[in-house]
Amino acid sequence: MKINEVRELTTSELKDKLYSLKEQLFELRRKKAVGALPRGEEVIGVRKDIARINMVLRERELQGK
Repeated sequence: MKINEVRELTTSELKDKLYSLKEQLFELRRKKAVGALPRGEEVIGVRKDIARINMVLRERELQGK
């Protein structure tokens, strides 16, 4: 997910997306722990998407003040 795509979403959509990404990250970590995850790069990608969403949410919070 690109930063431009993240910025186009509304705040409520971002929060929903953040929740689903955190669930996905949990499942990927669980799979990695048992050795069922062939590619570990997926975890990194999800973590970066979470960071992007958190950054945009914080930007919007600071603009509102």
